[in-house]
Amino acid sequence: MVVLSEEQVMLRDMAAEWARERMPVTAYRKLFTGAFPLGHDPAAWADMAAMGWAGIVVPEELGGVDFGYRSLGLVLEELGKSLAASPLISSALIVATALRLAGTAEQQARWLPGIADGSVIGALALDEGPRHAPLATALTARQRGDGWQLDGLKRPVPDGMAASLFVVVARTSGGPGDGDGLTLFLVEPDAVGLARTSLDQVDARSPALLTLAGVALAGDAVLGPVGGAGVLLDRILDCGRAGIAAEMLGTASQAFETVLDYLKTRVQFGQLIGSFQALQHRAGAMFGELQLLRSAVEAALAALDVGDAEAPQLVSLAKAMAGDTLHRISNEMIQLHGGIGMTHEHDAGLYLKRARVADQSYGNAAFHRERWGRLNGF
Repeated sequence: MVVLSEEQVMLRDMAAEWARERMPVTAYRKLFTGAFPLGHDPAAWADMAAMGWAGIVVPEELGGVDFGYRSLGLVLEELGKSLAASPLISSALIVATALRLAGTAEQQARWLPGIADGSVIGALALDEGPRHAPLATALTARQRGDGWQLDGLKRPVPDGMAASLFVVVARTSGGPGDGDGLTLFLVEPDAVGLARTSLDQVDARSPALLTLAGVALAGDAVLGPVGGAGVLLDRILDCGRAGIAAEMLGTASQAFETVLDYLKTRVQFGQLIGSFQALQHRAGAMFGELQLLRSAVEAALAALDVGDAEAPQLVSLAKAMAGDTLHRISNEMIQLHGGIGMTHEHDAGLYLKRARVADQSYGNAAFHRERWGRLNGF
């Protein structure tokens, strides 16, 4: 396992304590009541920003702490344990990375300080269908004088109902499936012709459907190269993929701990069910998979921090393993708890729902197995 610095240990412990006290699973349940239509608790988000978490990958000169992806992964892992909903991945990780990698000095100065202090929430508007498929982008961007006009749909957009800045992936040339012709645009939610609608999601978070009908943008809304953002987009997405893999590691770890507690306390046929060898074998298999997943996630985050050329392969390995491992453990959590695990009142169903959404986010396990094979020449 990765050896953490003293500062990283303090950050992890602070995140763990805060999540237990401020954002336990009982807080997550409130999303299902409609108490937070934006998909997260704004007060909790303000707390996260005040602790500096929204600026972990933002440069110091722009209001951040520049503490690296591994450090942000520690926070995401702890939040994943209690299923805490926040725009941390969408805004503080993905959009902050996009601006850091491709933004002009003016774009960075305008947006990154707000992202770092939490006053700006960014969201990536990428997918247009039920599955993650960056190259399937069909939303068009046509040049109009010195500016651009955007037309099309984006769905689902994670944290799209809360966003005050969108990074929209559009096609300036070619057609769906082409690797070339993709361009990133910075779009504000009050742009004329932009409408957003809340979508229902099984984990009660609130992604958005974005409709762009003749949205006019100035020339300085372009983020990065025109028509050549494919490689850049992959780098940005890999940071998000590694981040959600870290969250999934935390979710799987807590689901496993909940199962262990039940095995140690549930009595059946006059003895603890944890004494049954068949259940011990299942628990042992889950523990082994968790250790492998931790190694994969840590390797991916470390590779991103140093700019390792193998980072894309390591990220896809981590995301694929996270999808498979969390899928299995969330299923086992339901089955080993028996009938109570099927009730909404028990936490098991909440972990199962989040597991399914997290697996689909930024590419499911099948997507990343295929990508890993392609990147390795298979």
